[in-house]
Amino acid sequence: MSQSTDDCESGWFCVRTKPKSEHIAARNLQHFAHLDEVFCPRIRYEKATRRGRVWFVEALFPGYFFARFDLASDLRAVNATSGVSGVLRFADLYPQISDTIVSELRREFPEEANEIRIIREEITPGDEIIITEGAMKGMKTTVTRMISGGDRVAVLLDWLGEEREAEVSLRAITRPGNIREKLRIL
Repeated sequence: MSQSTDDCESGWFCVRTKPKSEHIAARNLQHFAHLDEVFCPRIRYEKATRRGRVWFVEALFPGYFFARFDLASDLRAVNATSGVSGVLRFADLYPQISDTIVSELRREFPEEANEIRIIREEITPGDEIIITEGAMKGMKTTVTRMISGGDRVAVLLDWLGEEREAEVSLRAITRPGNIREKLRIL
């Protein structure tokens, strides 16, 4: 369902933010615009960097969060809030998010505990990985099996013209590609 600014019904809308400012803009909107219902689900994941593996926290929907407000009376205050770029719209129509969708997301990302969902890479035999630490840093290889104990994997390496199996720590590998495509929410 979409609304123009002439409609006076309260509902959930998608608020656009400045880059990497979702949680700050959501807090500002709640505090300064006095909106009671603001929802900004966030995730935490580990990623290989030049410094080694580092934990990152970011919004589930980068650049966006949800807020419940009356479009006609609160739009100006929402748009003027620090960190907010505007409310998502298509020409003069502001799409409204259904209560059901927001309720389902809230069940997955409870705010009461200020919980940030942790996302972990799911590595299985046959996965292509990149070694991120040690002498073989940057090498692409394939996982052949999981080592009991859960913190190591066996990988296939081309060593002096022969294929050999070697053990590598799970902390020293990553899967290539976009983290959001490769992970599952725990």
